[in-house]
Amino acid sequence: MSGRSLAGRRVLVTGASGTFGRHLGAALSAADARVVGLDLHARPDDDVPVLGCDLTDPDAVPAAVRAAVDRLGGLDLLINNAGVGGPAPAELPPDEVVRRQLEVNLLAAWRTTAAALPALLTTRGRVIFVASRMAVLPLPLAAAYGVSKRALVAYADALRHEVGTHVGVSVVYPSMVASPIHDSTAEAGLSLRGVSRPEPVEGVVAAILRTATARRAPRDVSTTARGRLEMAVGRHAPALADRLVRRTLAARLAAGDLDAAPLAAGMVDRHRGAARRTPETGDR
Repeated sequence: MSGRSLAGRRVLVTGASGTFGRHLGAALSAADARVVGLDLHARPDDDVPVLGCDLTDPDAVPAAVRAAVDRLGGLDLLINNAGVGGPAPAELPPDEVVRRQLEVNLLAAWRTTAAALPALLTTRGRVIFVASRMAVLPLPLAAAYGVSKRALVAYADALRHEVGTHVGVSVVYPSMVASPIHDSTAEAGLSLRGVSRPEPVEGVVAAILRTATARRAPRDVSTTARGRLEMAVGRHAPALADRLVRRTLAARLAAGDLDAAPLAAGMVDRHRGAARRTPETGDR
């Protein structure tokens, strides 16, 4: 597939101060693209200027996007990269952690895309959404993240139907990358160790750049060969995917990995109760 050069292309990146965002800005600049970022904290004098914007504020986003587009002189590519994580068991009622993940991971991308579409339609540009492998292969104890990322993919699908004749719409699916997004989950005793295989941030950035430069905007892009396999299993053999996740979770529970995690207490108790049952006592 022949690629398109990034030289001179005008790019807006959300979450530009985060792990992916900083690497993306540097890689895009190295490819001679013109880049402006959006993030909660402004860095206007950096090599890649970042405009301050609370992406969860419906009134602030349109003005910030207009300022970025004006600074760039137009827009060829929007990369919706902003995201937050955090522990959120599905069995517990939604709290502020859940609401924030839905706001940032889904609604912020929706608002930013809607604000940027007039400029993208003019240039027949592209939108790239940075989702997660968990949008296809969900994991326990992180319901808000999986739900928000799956909803983001559904939004991208709907957008593609509406504007795909004029704007390319792609979704990139990273796995786990070492970054502060996992800090709160680890602090809650719910580390993804043994559940999700880490991958380097450079590989994720390379996948995003391949997506941006492809001759035609690809629909779904995995960042690794393992990721392609996991996505295929999650989509085409969901029962098998469920069994694999349950087996991995059972091994962690048996090893006591989640014993110190209050949010996993219900799951730990249920697992130990099931382990105590025998054919003589019955399983009714």
